[in-house]
Parts: sequence; structure tokens; C-alpha cells
Amino acid sequence: MRFIWEDFLKIAKEELGSRVVETWFKAVSITRWDSKEKVIYLQAPNVFVCNWLEKNYRSVFQTHLGRLLNVVDPKVIFLPTSSKKNEESPESNELQVSVVEKKTPEAKIFRPAHVIPYNNGQKTHLIGSKLSERSGYLNKKYVFETFVVGPSNSLAYAAACAVAQKPGDLYNPLFFYGGSGLGKTHLLHAIGNTIQAQNKKAVILYQTADRFVSEFINAIRFDKIERFQKKYQQVDVLLIDDIQFISNKDTTQEAFFHIFNSLYDARKQIVFSSDTFPQNINGIAERLRSRLASGMIADIHQPCIEVKTAILKRKAEVSGEILSDEVAHFLASHVTSNIRELEGALIRVIAFAHLTKEPISLALVQKVFFNDETPVEKQGIDFKAVIRAVAKHFPYSLDELRAENRNKEIALVRQLTMYIMKKHTNKSLREIGAYLGNRNHTTVKHAISKIEQHILEDAKLQRQLSTIEKEFER
Repeated sequence: MRFIWEDFLKIAKEELGSRVVETWFKAVSITRWDSKEKVIYLQAPNVFVCNWLEKNYRSVFQTHLGRLLNVVDPKVIFLPTSSKKNEESPESNELQVSVVEKKTPEAKIFRPAHVIPYNNGQKTHLIGSKLSERSGYLNKKYVFETFVVGPSNSLAYAAACAVAQKPGDLYNPLFFYGGSGLGKTHLLHAIGNTIQAQNKKAVILYQTADRFVSEFINAIRFDKIERFQKKYQQVDVLLIDDIQFISNKDTTQEAFFHIFNSLYDARKQIVFSSDTFPQNINGIAERLRSRLASGMIADIHQPCIEVKTAILKRKAEVSGEILSDEVAHFLASHVTSNIRELEGALIRVIAFAHLTKEPISLALVQKVFFNDETPVEKQGIDFKAVIRAVAKHFPYSLDELRAENRNKEIALVRQLTMYIMKKHTNKSLREIGAYLGNRNHTTVKHAISKIEQHILEDAKLQRQLSTIEKEFER
């Protein structure tokens, strides 16, 4: 049977892709083949995996295993490893799976085994928590005191401070959105650090959406769903960064939906960040989207030069340096992408000053930038700069380019935008696709190829592209 199963995995990999096989099928094995009754018994790590395979891949198992075993439409039964009666009574296990499904008709995929109690409107905490670290992944250097406030982020800052003072009571959930490198992550950590300072017993977890997805997949593969559930049931404050990255991951969204409900019902604080407004995140189930948008939503946009100057001076002070207004203004004027790039530019200047043992002056800063192989103007070309340039020539906003609209004209503009982003920034295909509506990197690759072909054949498109690119030169 081992060779049958290996052949099946090869076929499944060609049909469904390696990711599905690695995540779901590699954890399964054939335990018995009843040739008389034409029944295949497959063993999976737990009931969760059994339910998922039953719901999504039963026909795949029937078709290909049937062909390999030379039978038509065999019956496939999924058995959880956790059951002690697998071999004694396969029928009872089959019944067990169906009973689980009936008990949770609205949530077959994930339901917390032990919901956090909610007593008379009072917040509850898990007694006897075994977490070794009560502030998971918090970066202690991100606090409110080091966050520079200006018109571009004042609402987000005020909401974050309010939540930190009364977690679970005000603005729950709290949702920040804005471009990369503008301070969303700083605010998430600042909330966590403030609450931790006020309540040493609070269980606070900062988590990126990517890490949440990986953790969930590993919990499935290695039969640790119960441990995964328990970890999130203990949390008093959950901080999720870049929530848009759970787009198009249905199983993960199902798991997170129930985690959200459990924490929200127990009045535990939940804070999200994203690069876009909740309603504009593609590939999110509507019921989850409505929960993301159910609380306070605050945007963060590009800061003005005055705020960027203040940020530079504050960052320099933390490093033990003093920047003159002239130097800070020069840096703020020439690095136009985001705060993260601004901080990177400051680090380069400080490092150069230490290596050459020169004071930080305007002449030194100009030497750092204009002797660099990559001119600062090029560094300033980011996704937002591309969007601004494209918007001057085509009547479409960023939200329209991110939408699922397949209109021929807007599709062409979207493809042109992807082409320009790849040509004029150092971002990957995956990052470009994520920014423009969480599209697959293969979609971006196809768009670039199509525009390259169009440019050769369409003189008008060549002129439009040339005009847009001159925006960067200016």
C-alpha cells in the first residue's frame, strides 16, 4: 500500500500543487483497504483534518485512489489518530466525525474547545497561565514617548493611547491602516508595552498575520491544534500586524474568526493593522470583514516635512547625536518614501560620520547621498510615488486599481502600474501583488510580460509610459 500512496501523492501534487499536498496530504496515511467492501480507511492527525479533507478533497481521494486500486468509486473513510477505536470499529469513528460536524454546523473547521468565560460583563483572565513570556514578541523600544505625533497620525495616536489606558472598554477592535513604514507597528507595540507596564499579569501577544498563518498550518500538520487554541484563549490583548495577509486563506480565516469571537465576547482587546481600509481588503470572508470594521478605524498617511524633521531629530537623540535643523530638513526633503527609509538614511549618515570621524554637517550628508551609487531620488520612488504619477494620466484611484474590476481599460492601467513598480522600485513581484489587491505574483509576472509586448506594438502606450517616468526624474 505504501507504493499506492506514494503514487497518489505524486498525482495530487500535479493536480493540486505542492502546498496542498505538504499541508494536508503528507499528514495522512492508508491504514486499511477492504477490497471486498471497496472501502479505503485513511488516518489523519485529528478530527479537524478529517473534517477538512472530507469537505474539500473527498472526490480527489475517491478518483485517484480508485484508479490506482483498479476500482470504481470506492468509499473513503477518514479516521482521526486520536481515537483509540480506529482499528476496532471504523464505523464508530466515522460516526464520531459526523457527530462533531452536527454539533458545530456553523463552524466545522475550527471551534475553540474551551471558550473563555464571560461573567456578568466582567473581564476574565485565565488562572494558572503557563506562558513563560506574558508579552509575546513585544519590542520594548517602541513606546508612545518615542512616537512623533503630527496631522498625519494624530487620530491613530489618540486612539492607541485611549486603548492602552482602558483595554477592552474603548475602541474594540481598533484598526490602523496606512502605507508601509508609517508607524503602525510602532503603535501596536506601544499599546502592548503600556498595558504590560500597568498590569504585569496581562497576557499580551503581538503577532504578524504571516506568523499566525504559519503557526496555524504547523498546528494542523503536527496535531497541535489544542495547544494552538489554548495559546490564543489565554490572551488578554491580541495585536495583529498586516492582517491583509490572511486574504484568500479560507481555513486560516475560519480559525481566526472564532478566535476573534472568543476574545471579543470576553472583552479582551484586539488591535489590527493593515495597508488598506477593511472594506478594500480582497479575499476576506464578509463575516470576518465586518468584524474588522466593527470598531474604531484610524488611518495613518505620509507625514509632512515638519513632522519628518521632528522624527529625525528624535531618532538622532536616541542614538546620542544632535542634528541641526538644516541637516534634518535636507534629509526629510530628499527621502520621500516612508519613515522606515528615513530612519535608514539617518543610520547611514551617523555611521559615515563615525567612520570618517567628521561632525554631522550638511556637507557630510550631501557627500553620503550624492556619492552613493543609488541617488536619493531613486530611493524616493516607492509604490505611492508610482500611484501618484499614474493617477495624473489615468482617472483611477488606488482603491480602483486594487478592486476586482476586470474592465479592459482599468485592467490595462493596473498592468502598466505593475510594470512601472517593478522597473522603478526594488520590490518583489509578491510585494507588488500584495499592494495592488493581494494578487498572486504570477498575475504580476503576466502583467509585466503583457506590457512589455504592448510597448513594442503601441506607440501611444510608449508615450504615456515615457511621460509617467519623467515624473520620477523631476
